[in-house]
Amino acid sequence: MTQRDGIPGTGIDPAAYTVAGFEDFRRRAADPRLSPHEKSGFPDLYREGRGGTILNDILSKMPPLCDRGQQVLDIGPGSSSLPMALIEHCIRQQHRLTLVDSAEMLGLLPDHAAITKIAGAFPATLPAVQKASAGYDAILVYSVAQYVFAEANLWSFVDLAAGLLNPGGTLLIGDLPNASLRKRFLASAAGRAHHRRHVDPHSDPVVDFNRAEPGQIDDAVVFAILQRMRLAGFDAFVLPQAPELPQASRREDILIRRP
Repeated sequence: MTQRDGIPGTGIDPAAYTVAGFEDFRRRAADPRLSPHEKSGFPDLYREGRGGTILNDILSKMPPLCDRGQQVLDIGPGSSSLPMALIEHCIRQQHRLTLVDSAEMLGLLPDHAAITKIAGAFPATLPAVQKASAGYDAILVYSVAQYVFAEANLWSFVDLAAGLLNPGGTLLIGDLPNASLRKRFLASAAGRAHHRRHVDPHSDPVVDFNRAEPGQIDDAVVFAILQRMRLAGFDAFVLPQAPELPQASRREDILIRRP
């Protein structure tokens, strides 16, 4: 089980945003008490009004999305402002957009002639995804890989997603929480100031390096993905998030490109 980063100084209980995986997201999608952002596992503070900002960061890393008439796949879009912004962008750019998520979550997203919705968890939905398009120019997996890591086979997930790319296509495994990145931030002067400002004005954060943290993605996992993809014939890079994104100090993106 993984947990979203806490929200120091807000009074929001991080436990309320703890999710186990696909089935838990299905239940959240059907819960009328939750906002669209909360159904996706985020407090409103982290997503409300930020969909365009996050999408701009994604567009800066995925050139095919800025072209016209591309085949686009979003695995696990959820229901926050981000998929709404992506849908508007794809319609405007005349892309064909395929969305893969639970039926409950997909039901929260608008329908359009340019959109194909596939209900189910990837990669179990792989045959339907391949039927929707022979290949994809842009594949987005945003704030999803940590749940695959916790409950399924991340290596198979990444292998099969990358295999769907057209030549020149890009796969962005985005908003990936990295425990090592978070530790480095908290050990820095900026991180200590953040801790004192939001958590405890009288203490510094306790940071333990070189210690395994079961269930969490760290540098070892990130660089293993890069190495695996490069050995498989893809270009692969780790990229920082734009500083204006709410969790940029502890999350990063992996970009995979088929030459």
